[in-house]
Amino acid sequence: MPEYKAPLRDMSFVLNEVLELNAHYQNLPGCEEATPDMVAAIMEEGAKFSERVLSPLNQIGDQQGCQWSEEGVTTPEGFRDAYQQFVEGGWPSLAHDPEWGGQGLPESLGIVLNEMVGTANWSWSMYPGLSHGAMNTIEAHGTQDQKETYLTKLVSGEWTGTMCLTEPHCGTDLGMLRTKAEPNDDGSYRISGTKIFISAGEHDMADNIVHIVLARLPDAPEGTKGISLFIVPKFMPAAGGVGDRNGVSCGSLEHKMGIHGNSTCVMNFDEATGYLIGPPNKGLNCMFTFMNTARIGTALQGLAHAEWGFQNSLAYAKDRLQMRSLTGAKCPDKAADPIIVHPEVRKLLLTQKAFAEGGRAMIYYTAQLVDKVHQASPEERAEADGLLALLTPIAKAFLTEVGFESANHGLQVFGGHGYIAEWGMEQNVRDSRISMLYEGTTQIQALDLLGRKVLMTQGESLKRFTKIIHKYCQAQSDNTGLKEFTDPLLTLNKEWGELTMQVGMKAMQNRDEVGAASVDYLMYSGYVTLAYFWARMAETAQQKLAESDSDKAFYEAKLTTARFYFQRILPRTRGLVATMVSGADNLMSLDDEHFQF
Repeated sequence: MPEYKAPLRDMSFVLNEVLELNAHYQNLPGCEEATPDMVAAIMEEGAKFSERVLSPLNQIGDQQGCQWSEEGVTTPEGFRDAYQQFVEGGWPSLAHDPEWGGQGLPESLGIVLNEMVGTANWSWSMYPGLSHGAMNTIEAHGTQDQKETYLTKLVSGEWTGTMCLTEPHCGTDLGMLRTKAEPNDDGSYRISGTKIFISAGEHDMADNIVHIVLARLPDAPEGTKGISLFIVPKFMPAAGGVGDRNGVSCGSLEHKMGIHGNSTCVMNFDEATGYLIGPPNKGLNCMFTFMNTARIGTALQGLAHAEWGFQNSLAYAKDRLQMRSLTGAKCPDKAADPIIVHPEVRKLLLTQKAFAEGGRAMIYYTAQLVDKVHQASPEERAEADGLLALLTPIAKAFLTEVGFESANHGLQVFGGHGYIAEWGMEQNVRDSRISMLYEGTTQIQALDLLGRKVLMTQGESLKRFTKIIHKYCQAQSDNTGLKEFTDPLLTLNKEWGELTMQVGMKAMQNRDEVGAASVDYLMYSGYVTLAYFWARMAETAQQKLAESDSDKAFYEAKLTTARFYFQRILPRTRGLVATMVSGADNLMSLDDEHFQF
């Protein structure tokens, strides 16, 4: 059976040694209680829960899936009991306001827990994961009465939440949305319509499910400017619990490629009672609170599948005997050498390792930006918010793309055995594939990055981050031992700005140039961003090796992996530059009718 072991040493390295978590917390009002001892204790307990409770349920969830009936949806064996343990342990309340029963700890600490939970069992993690975005949305935009009614139950984990956007005819283009909201005399609304692809839309793990729903008011203008946001509970809230069943039900479950342990529902709203959140016709603006949370969570999924695939393929590569090393037998007492001696197998393993460890640094950095957006001074908050706006589409799209690549590499290490279900590697590939689709496809994230975040700000959002990279490289200019990392990083950082200018100038003549370059631009941005974090990790490892011999093997491995990334992975940017600047003509010049088969 495949296993998961929380990589606590590497997590601690990124948090404490690279990103200096304690100093970060002590400099933010309200985060001082997150001491190193508390953080370590939370990580240890989170690791135990993830390894002992959730990981053994991962294959069970895939094999059994969820079951639909007219009475509701039942989750796989063990899922409900695990959720009750999760609630009893106080985990849902970790990073929420004490006013609503939360523990008031930083958002970044919640991200650390989510990594362990998600890597151990991504399907299960989606049930509490969707609640997090619902809570953030209600807290940011709800009335005091709505907060008092829903937040306490959501924060405790007694109730869970969902996000209901997509309709059968309407995915990314929410301007086509048809779900209606008719006003009632008491200030509530009658919500009618159908939503699809609703993760955790119906299940048996919690007492109530709170749906955050996009719908149109009768007098709403056309398009995205006429969308409002509503709270629609499965059961109407009553004193101390739940009352009557609302007019919302699960019509069916989707039959999916992966994440079988999570219920992906068709949700029917039949004049269900709902309550407006935020101003009328401003629902899309309010929903971005949810979407930004969800997109960082999906970036985490890329890391999860890379880490899980790496751990299990590494164990297999050390154990599986096949052929002899080209440089002579490494295990002459055995029938053959373990496959980890072969260069191409090592390339597969190192690629997974580089993406998992680099992705961890990127996500933890964005999590610290989230802390600053919530807790810092107005000036720091604005700076962090600008950086987060740029890095969110990069993290979401890039890390899920390379996470899927890593999952495939993990399967490849197993050879034919990877294609067999018992090893779990094919499940990891199937489960990871959705990450590039939901919460905005890679292509949508790329348009958001290049079109909205970069070109529409005249490159100001990009300059905010490239300036950080430039200053870092300049500060290390006298560090000769780090030049193998900082010199190419400095060159690429400069090129990043030049490419942006080049694409932007073309786009002034032809807007298709943005779409034609966008995915290549995003992936280029991702490789450069990851290079920055690998340079920082290499610098830290270099310092630790100079200070003492303690944990020498760990730091040497970190430096070696950084070299692998810069020499074997980062050169991918050269191909991306070539395709990015080749223009839109090679995509758009073929007439539609000439696409034939």
